[in-house]
This record gives sequence, C-alpha cells and structure tokens, in this order.
Amino acid sequence: MISKKQLNAWALASRPKTLAASVAPILLGAGLAYYDGYFHAFIFFCALLCALLLQIAVNLANDLFDAQAGVDTDQRIGPVRATQSGLISVVHMRRALILVSVLAFILGLVLVLNSHWVLMVLGLAALVAVFAYSGGPYPLASHGLGEVTVLVFFGWLAVGGSYFLFTGAINLTVFGYGTVAGLFNAAIMLVNNIRDIPTDKAANKNTLAVKLGAVRARQLYRLLLVVGLILHLVVSIDLGLYSILAIVAVAPLMRSLLLQINIRKGAALNIQLAKTAQLVAVYCMSLAAVLTFMSF
Repeated sequence: MISKKQLNAWALASRPKTLAASVAPILLGAGLAYYDGYFHAFIFFCALLCALLLQIAVNLANDLFDAQAGVDTDQRIGPVRATQSGLISVVHMRRALILVSVLAFILGLVLVLNSHWVLMVLGLAALVAVFAYSGGPYPLASHGLGEVTVLVFFGWLAVGGSYFLFTGAINLTVFGYGTVAGLFNAAIMLVNNIRDIPTDKAANKNTLAVKLGAVRARQLYRLLLVVGLILHLVVSIDLGLYSILAIVAVAPLMRSLLLQINIRKGAALNIQLAKTAQLVAVYCMSLAAVLTFMSF
C-alpha cells in the first residue's frame, strides 16, 4: 500500500504545474483539425494521454539526472526535487521513468496504427528527447538548447503532430500556431532557468539563461511573449475578429507577466513560472474554443 507521503512525493516529482505545457497544445491541434472538419474522440484522448505521459517522463528524467549530476542541491530555490531530497530513491525513480516511457510508447503505437507511420519517427524522437534533455553524453539543457527543444516538441510537434493525427496533412497556419504555443512554452523553460542561474552556474550546467545572464534572459522572456502575440495576429488573419478573442483572454495575464518578470526574483520566479504555464493553457484552450465555435 502506497502511503500518503509517497503519493505526495510522486505528485511532486511529476510537477503538475508544468503539465499544461504538453496538454494545451494538443487541445489546440485538435481544435484546428475540428475547424477543418476532422476529429476522432478516441485519437484525441490517446494523444492527450500520450502527451501527458511524455511530459511526466521529462519531469522524472530531469529530477533523476539533475540529482545524479549534482545540479540539484540544498541551495536550489525552486520546488523540492524528489530524488535529490531523498523522497524517492534513484532506483525507484529510474523504474518509474522507464514505466511511464513504455506506457507513452504503447500509446504512441496505438496512434500510429490509427494514423500514419511517419508519426513513429516523431514519437521516437520525442522519447529520445525525454532522456537527452537532461541526460546522456550531450544533455541538451546543459548546452543552452532547452528552449529550442521545447519550441520543437511542445510547439511544432505537439500542435502540428496532433493536427496531423486527424488530417494526415500539415499547413502553414498550423505551423504558425504551433510556433506561438512553442514560444510561450519556451518562456516557461526560460523562467525556470533564470531562477536556477546561481545553482546551474555552480554545477556547470550552461543553460541559455546562464549563457545570456539574468538581464538579457529576462529581455528574451519578454521577447518570446511579444513575438508570440504578434505572430498570432499574423496567422489569424483569415479568422477575422474572432481571433481577437484569444488575445482578450490572455491580455491581463500577458500584461502582468511582462511587468513582473523584472520584479520577481529568487523564489518569486516560481510564481512567474506557474503563471506562464497558465498563459499557455488559457491561450491554447481559448483559441481551440473559438475554432470549435466557428466550425458550427
């Protein structure tokens, strides 16, 4: 029987506040497909669950590999890490990572069987990225490639891949919206790395924030949000005034984030991170809702 303490530890390791980063783009991709006249409930729920499992796998891998590499220490100001703090053993974390990855792979196979073989290549790339982000001979996060990886897998692949699941095709509009979602998701990663600059630098983890420094990293954060906003307007020309509804939905949160990124320091950046994840969720869900409404 798993105790409440153990359940809390696993919940902590899964980092629930970040899960919107994977789920929301799938909703957007499905909304775009529905707008174009394609949708299948079974594929939608399988894609949603697969994306969720992949995000959890990334979080578990990051928890495990950063603890083993000495990146996570008692000096970190982010949320407690389960492996480093001893809440979960290395053995149990490794087993959980393998289990979640296998489950994601199985769901990926189901999606491939119901769609197109090319998704096998994309799915395998996503699984490789789970382990390559924090681990392996060339950890992407330690070489300033974390934000680019997020743009690719939580923007282009999440939105474009889910759209492709339903339609078997891709287009510039879908790619554009995938870029917007990817830029907003990359901002989540950037906030995380800005917060961790002191400990990452001490552990020789050269994230993009470490390379840029706190001031320029904060400028880049604002640029990601603003460029995403402008790109949305460009991509949404064909939607007319309805496209403004998604902007209206995120405007108060967007304004707050742009102002607060220069004010919040240290542990307060945990709030900025959670609010940026909320921005991703609100944007993708509101735009998916607008697209669904317009398809009637």
